[in-house]
Amino acid sequence: MTDPSPPPDAADIMTVVHEAIGGIALEPAEKREIWRFTQRELPYLWSQRTSYFILGSYRDPYIRRLRAVQNELTKQLGAYPFIMGDLLELPTDRLNTFDVMFLLLATYTDYIVGVFEKESGGEAPELGEIDDPPYFRKSYVFPRDYLWVTDTNLKSKQHVIQAALEIAFADDLSEDEVQSKIESLVDRAQDSGLDIDEQKIRSVIEDRVDDGAEPATYSWVHLNKFRKFELHDRCFTWTTEDELRTAVDELPSPTPRPEWETSE
Repeated sequence: MTDPSPPPDAADIMTVVHEAIGGIALEPAEKREIWRFTQRELPYLWSQRTSYFILGSYRDPYIRRLRAVQNELTKQLGAYPFIMGDLLELPTDRLNTFDVMFLLLATYTDYIVGVFEKESGGEAPELGEIDDPPYFRKSYVFPRDYLWVTDTNLKSKQHVIQAALEIAFADDLSEDEVQSKIESLVDRAQDSGLDIDEQKIRSVIEDRVDDGAEPATYSWVHLNKFRKFELHDRCFTWTTEDELRTAVDELPSPTPRPEWETSE
């Protein structure tokens, strides 16, 4: 196998690589592997298709939601949605290869899409990367069960569903107490003008019980980062996988080109 040669924009690529590794000197074999990775994966991001870098947990069942987002985006003509775990790896023992791959992909992709259901795992540091420049401007987050902590009134169906899930999974409530509190919750929601019924609430709760998935909880740090995206209209909360699939429609379509390309 012949050694890969540096691409035309090798200097820009190496700037990103050195940021990822802290500026240490690369060994010749490491450079060759980086060129091999860039020649294999980056052309997809430089093509005329619009690329979507999908972040989230690779563990089951969370990976299923990443695949759901990927599948929905694949339906759109001109879209290239990808998950880093599917790509060629950098086979080097010395370097922090995840950081190298992540920053290269995040730099050259058109949009970054984060799907969050918990506060631990590899997706936690990823959230810390994309909420700051230069990635924030092209990033969108989809946190499950998220509500900003000051939103205490029943302002939307999502508020009602989240409140119902918290009631249903409360450890100190009997079955009768859960039933009573959910009925009261629905009554108050309907009195507030929301078009929601108890059957909808029950369906969501039953799905969660079947999946064994309690309501997602997040640290104060996570909530603040989600809130930042929310203030910029780039945070879309969801409860069920069907809602997540529907929420994918909120992402920019493959055309026209991203605004961030011409905003500087």
